[in-house]
Amino acid sequence: MGETVDLAHLQQWVGRQTVQEDEITAFPMRALKATLESPQVGDGDPGDVLPPLWHWLYFLPLDRQSLLGPDGHARRGGFLPPVALPRRMWAGGRFGFMAPIRVGERISRSSTVWSVKGKSGRSGSLVFVTVRHQFHVGEAVRMWEEHDIVYREMPRPGEPLPAPVRPGEGAFRRVVVPDDVLLFRYSALTFNSHRIHYDRRYVSSVESYPGLVVHGPLIATLLLDLIGREMPDRIVTAFSFRALRPTFDGAPFSLHGTPDADGRAVRLWACDGDGCQTMEAMASLSAEAVAS
Repeated sequence: MGETVDLAHLQQWVGRQTVQEDEITAFPMRALKATLESPQVGDGDPGDVLPPLWHWLYFLPLDRQSLLGPDGHARRGGFLPPVALPRRMWAGGRFGFMAPIRVGERISRSSTVWSVKGKSGRSGSLVFVTVRHQFHVGEAVRMWEEHDIVYREMPRPGEPLPAPVRPGEGAFRRVVVPDDVLLFRYSALTFNSHRIHYDRRYVSSVESYPGLVVHGPLIATLLLDLIGREMPDRIVTAFSFRALRPTFDGAPFSLHGTPDADGRAVRLWACDGDGCQTMEAMASLSAEAVAS
């Protein structure tokens, strides 16, 4: 590995748990609906179903300002292991949706550090941390999530991005313009203070990116939103996504999807303005339609 990583020490965090409670209130849902302009989503009235992945509007981090690190995230340590590598990003995730979460419900989330793994890549040392969440109403599990976080070294001068893949159009397609306002609103709604999403000076001079980074969770949410627009009568039962390369502001990006022949699954992907694939995903659908 490049920079020294004490993996044995970091793995002492595996098994750590925390439990939070939150109420599914109307305003965050209404605000994200306005931000994404999602006509198929409810208005946030009591009993309305929270669309898949919109649970990221709740259980937000509330770290004190004095405890934030130079990148805007909470300083290392605490529940998550103190990985010393400077860059951290959302690498992907897997989800199971057993029953709807509705506006007005009080939800409990139990979180466990599931694994800590290290590897060496062409860009140096990498550490992958997976956190598993379960969301309960009473004793019933409504959904589960596995959240993959990648920590890595700063790029070397002239280091190229991964080789591009251009997968084509698909059956569904939507173009999104990731301007500063969209990134600001999503950061505000998810209380995400990571400076790569809003601080242009920091992102260029410290992390050497060519522009503001579009949130991986935002792209994943937009991919499932594409299913909601194109197949509004279907229920998503499982979802997985993996980030392949960053998406930056300054040019539109596109969302794509192609259902399987039986309509029980949809392959999804996102591409940057050059047509290079930035995210791949898969959604499983219930055979039953949404009740009218």
